Amino acid sequence: MKKILIVSQAMELGGAERALLGLLEYFDTESYDVDLFLMRHTGELLNQIPPNIHLLPEIKAYASLAVPMMTVLKRGQIPVVLGRMYAKMKARQRVRQLGIQGDNAIELEYSHKYTAWAMPQISKVPYDLVISFLTPHYFAAQKTKGNQKVAWIHTDYSTVKIDVESERAMWDQFDWIASISDAVTSSFLRTFPTLQKKIVLVENVMPTRHIRTLTEQDSVEEEMVDNGPIKLLSIGRFCVAKNFDNVPEICKLIRDQGHDVTWYLIGYGGDEALIRQKIQEFGMEDYVIVLGKKSNPYPYIKACDVYVQPSRYEGKCVAVREAQMLGKPVIITNYATSASQLEDGVDGVIVPMDNEGCARGIADVLSNVNRMKKLSENCCKRDYSNRDEVKKIYALIK
Repeated sequence: MKKILIVSQAMELGGAERALLGLLEYFDTESYDVDLFLMRHTGELLNQIPPNIHLLPEIKAYASLAVPMMTVLKRGQIPVVLGRMYAKMKARQRVRQLGIQGDNAIELEYSHKYTAWAMPQISKVPYDLVISFLTPHYFAAQKTKGNQKVAWIHTDYSTVKIDVESERAMWDQFDWIASISDAVTSSFLRTFPTLQKKIVLVENVMPTRHIRTLTEQDSVEEEMVDNGPIKLLSIGRFCVAKNFDNVPEICKLIRDQGHDVTWYLIGYGGDEALIRQKIQEFGMEDYVIVLGKKSNPYPYIKACDVYVQPSRYEGKCVAVREAQMLGKPVIITNYATSASQLEDGVDGVIVPMDNEGCARGIADVLSNVNRMKKLSENCCKRDYSNRDEVKKIYALIK
């Protein structure tokens, strides 16, 4: 049997993690022996890993990467602490040298780059294919044995500030680079044009059985009361990319246009305090409801009337695809990769990103019941699983 190793971070609630579940669900484990290495055995999705996938043991050094340095020190992982401290210093120097202002991804990349030397081998087994599914890619590149190695891109590179020279050296260590959409490929190649020959398109594979089983498991009637208002739903990390901090104002603008809506938010993250502040600022306490972290979001998708993704930027949003799979009308903002997410006017609608334009666009959809019904019907007719994408991975081995 051919042997495949997949390297990822953990199984927290996130779109990339659910896409990983989809990949694992459709692997032909009668023909391929699949190992999974997670740096941390944590996350609500951990128990959803299919039983025919072999989960490798956790290694302390890798589990120490995403925790406070004082905790790492107490664990006795001195080399990891030294690597992270050196990385922080080098990243600050590089940011100043490049003249970068505001948020950037350099420190995170450097923390992996400069701790790789301290990490043990993930596995001594020689694999036919090693897949680095989520950053950090350095460890799959340097701490595994593989005849072929492929690293995944999940983000829109036009939206992140990086050290191009340093990252190019990292990507050069792989035989292939898997992109989840043509739009993601385009933004990546604008930054790394010399890597074009390594790119392969492998769209997100959706865990169909997993989604349909969980959809029927929980009741959400107490949290999403069916009392008349149109129920909007958004799912994602509470961070800049998802733009949930603008939801309270958008919701108010929709209501001002005469639409009785309640907007529910599922997720977690650092922007929660800002979102709650905005809810108070716009007087939306009764109409924008923060449901928080949900290990099973699918009953909430089933219960909503319209799924909305108001993001500032995305790679390819898994929650949008899940809503389409469950036959919901979907509305997204016109972020850079939006055209690769859906067919505008057919299985979803793209609206402007500015708050007033977004509110008008959502209101227009809500005003046309037949249009909403048609969007839903079109979604139900399509197969969004992308299960055949797994064959592209087999082809990389050959």
